Formats: sequence, C-alpha cells, structure tokens
Amino acid sequence: MIESLRERARAVGEAHGARLAELEEEDAARAALAALAEAELAAFTVPERHGGASVAGLAGAGEVSVRALCTLRDELAYHSGMLDVMLVMQGLGSYPVVLGGSERLRADVLPEVASGRSIAAFALTEPNAGSSLSDVATRAERKGDKWKLDGRKTFISNAGIARFFTVLARTAGEPGESEGLSMFFVPDDAWGVDLEPFEVLAPHPIGDVVFRGCELPSDFLLGREGQGLELALATLGRFRTTVAAAANGFARRALDESCRHLTTRRQGGRALSKHQALRFDVAEMDARLRAAQLLVDEAAAKVDSGEDATLAVARAKLVATETAGWICDRAVQLHGGLGVKKGTVVERLYRDVRALRIYEGTSEIQKSIIARQLLRD
Repeated sequence: MIESLRERARAVGEAHGARLAELEEEDAARAALAALAEAELAAFTVPERHGGASVAGLAGAGEVSVRALCTLRDELAYHSGMLDVMLVMQGLGSYPVVLGGSERLRADVLPEVASGRSIAAFALTEPNAGSSLSDVATRAERKGDKWKLDGRKTFISNAGIARFFTVLARTAGEPGESEGLSMFFVPDDAWGVDLEPFEVLAPHPIGDVVFRGCELPSDFLLGREGQGLELALATLGRFRTTVAAAANGFARRALDESCRHLTTRRQGGRALSKHQALRFDVAEMDARLRAAQLLVDEAAAKVDSGEDATLAVARAKLVATETAGWICDRAVQLHGGLGVKKGTVVERLYRDVRALRIYEGTSEIQKSIIARQLLRD
C-alpha cells in the first residue's frame, strides 16, 4: 500500500510540478491543493473517522499515519516544494481540531480539509516567540460567552489563502510562562483578522496574521482552557518527522540531478563523471541520504506505533534536514554556473530546502532534545 501511495504522489508530481513552478504564489498554492485533492492525497492529513483516509496497519486506530505522510512528502518534495507544503499545512492546521475540537466543529471542518475545499493554517510563531512557545504574547480574554483575541502571529504559511487558523494564545499568565496557553479555531473571515503577506526564500503564501479585538464564540476554544501548549506540542510531535521526509525528497532530487549532469556534461573530451573527486562527491551524497532515510523510517514507525519517539524524531529531523542542506549545496557546486542560474532545478532545491532546518524546531532545538534524552538520568 505504501508503494501504491508513492506511485500516486509521483503521478501528481510529474503531472503538476513543472507547471506549478511557473505560477504566482497564491495561484500555485491553490492549484497544488486542487491537484492533491483530485488525487485524494489531501485526505491522508485527516483521520479516517473524520472524513480522511488511512493506510491499514500503519497507525493507531483513527490516527493520521506518519509513515503515509512521510511517503507522500518525500515523493512530492522531489517534484515540487509547493505540493509538499500544501499537503503538510492541511495536516498541521487541522490537527488541533482533531485533538480538541467539539464534535460539531470537527464535523464541519475536517471533511472540508480532507477534500481540499478548505485551506488550513497553523499559527504559533510570533515576533518574540519562535522556538520557545512559552513566550507567546497573543492574548485571548473571555468576554461573556465569547473570546476576544489580540496579538500578532508571523511566518504563518497559507496566510492570505487559508480559510481558518488554529491559533495559540495566552489566556492567563505572562510571556515566558508555560502555563496559561490555549488553542483557538479562528475563521479567516472573523471580524478583527488582518493579513500582512511578505516574501521568503522559497516562494509560498506566508505572512503575518494580526488579531485586533477578534471575537470568537466560546466553542472555538480547542480542548480545555490552558491546554494549548499540549495541543501545539502534540501536533508538532505528529508531523515533525514528515519534515525530515520532505528533506529526503529534496535531497534525492538533488542527487539525481547531479548524477544526470555529471554523466552528460563533458569537459576536456570526457564526461565529468570520470573525474574521481566528483565521483567521491556523489558517493558521499548517496551514503548520507540513505542514513537519513533510515532514521526517518525508524522515527515514523515509532510515532505510528504509539511508542515514545522523542529521541528518534529529533535525530531524524536533525540529520535529514542538515544532510539535505549539504546535498543541495553540493549539487549547486557540481553544476557550476548552472547551479546558481535562476530557474534551474538545483537552484530551486537550494532555496526550497533551507527553511527545513528552521521550522518545526531548529537544528539547535533538535540537538537540545537529543542531549536531554541521553543525559536525563
């Protein structure tokens, strides 16, 4: 079943990847999600009991399968960063609703996410709160039977096209305290929601989301008051391994492009692939990539089985993203001038892969997690 899923993702990538690269950001994002929905791949971001899809035997009852998502992200990233990001954002943005939404909210929202009719966004980061979520300052105050939301979120993927945001906000305490954080469901058309888009290295819809007295009904609180940090960490814990899988997809494409270039490009009357130093490069690229793939397989299997996967996930995220950055950098070097020419595959990969070492836990955060796990006794 996993190989069948990979083949479906490959078909989508081959059919749409090149075309998406030619579209403007928002058009490309919408087209990418439409392609994923048509192939019924977006459904794998939502549990089957809520209108999504599952792969038998790969995850706990009613869960989103991390192994399925890793397979999809690896293959989609190989062909298109936009296909990859639009798939995972459906999962990240909607999973807090899976965990903490009312039955009515789940019934209204999750089938729409699975079908691609509703675009999701996950709003944690703030100007002064990145790796440390306890620094979140966006505040929600209860006003009668409603909540009033004020604050600013930044680097929010899908800002500008999302139909809803799942938002971490402070309902008690002060920034720096891990207690007093809650999670909310916020429709994009709620009064008091303003969007300020900006551009980043790898083009996709992203920007600030500003809440100015945004009013929400009481049942848009996800889970219990004060449970927000738990929901945010559970969501990241479910999806973080898939970042490593996407990194492997980018790296695999960079390696393939490098091999193709070295075997077809000739200098001094012979193919570049005949030069020993360059042969050593591709050998090391391949070996490092395979090591990263094995770490991702281990981490995904542990998450799906319900084991404590903290250490395995941190290893996979650290090694795969750092390895992919190195492989894409070597690919640029092996292509020479073509490697930095705007619009070439390796130039795009070099930009696409860079953010993976930052979002959903920086490399430094992963090192801290690994060290804490190893030294906790």
